Amino acid sequence: MRIAGHTLGTPHHSVPEALKLFARAGLDAAEVIYQDGYTSGLGIGDGTAAAEAAKAADGEGIPIIGLTPYTTAINAVDDKTRREAVDELRSAIDTAHFLGATRIRIYAGSWQPGAEGHEHHWAQLVRSLRELAVPAADAGVLLCAENHFGTMTQSARDTAALVRQVDSAAVRVLYDQANLTFSHDEDLDQAFAIQGDLIGHVHVKDLVFVDPDAPFVSSETARVHADERSVRSRVVGDGTVPWGRIVEHLHSCGYDATLSLEYEYRWHPQDLDEPEIGFRRGAEHLRALLAQSGFQDRTTGAAL
Repeated sequence: MRIAGHTLGTPHHSVPEALKLFARAGLDAAEVIYQDGYTSGLGIGDGTAAAEAAKAADGEGIPIIGLTPYTTAINAVDDKTRREAVDELRSAIDTAHFLGATRIRIYAGSWQPGAEGHEHHWAQLVRSLRELAVPAADAGVLLCAENHFGTMTQSARDTAALVRQVDSAAVRVLYDQANLTFSHDEDLDQAFAIQGDLIGHVHVKDLVFVDPDAPFVSSETARVHADERSVRSRVVGDGTVPWGRIVEHLHSCGYDATLSLEYEYRWHPQDLDEPEIGFRRGAEHLRALLAQSGFQDRTTGAAL
């Protein structure tokens, strides 16, 4: 099992600088944001930036294993808008292939509970992912639909339903228990029962509730605004997400790829340690849990 740093946690570092930070923090790999205008990301279709990132990854010994686009319109009813979003994700697939990355985070469209036209938007979402699954499979890349608020797959139930309907080995679930927890969707036992056999990637973060009884509200997809939050972000191991039990479940279902530390310093720096400290502490905590669960180091075969 590899532990990756996510450039959500390094908003003030260029991608090469973030890779250096990940190496110093003792991480094994990197997941990089794929978005225009973000300091610690790769611009859409920017071949020069991708080449610089590939060179830095090789030099630091920190392979880029995944990309995180912020594309949301793949469920748009207007087909021109939908096609533009699909093309944006095709460019992410091309960039991932160039970098040797094998995972792409997918937002399952943009959606708010209670909105009209669910059936039509869902059909467009399935259509888009079926179209994208072909080039993804050719590139050796998994498209991983995330358990994420503000999309059509906020719950594990809906995420699993989407993956099963698309029916492609190139489309899997991105499991994010912290998201499921603060949106009051499935607990970990329910989540694994529903989607455990479909997991292709895992995001790791931690939190504490300020008000566990407050209804979940978010007016956008990428983040929950300060006046809508009922939780506070924490370094992994300092919060209430039961990562020890989650690791045991991952072991039981045969997942042995990457745990990506989605350190939310871009959105909530006031809650968290400085990135290098937080990444190091989170990785140390995860490695201890992995060792307790009997995971093997993918490079040496020795117990972690």
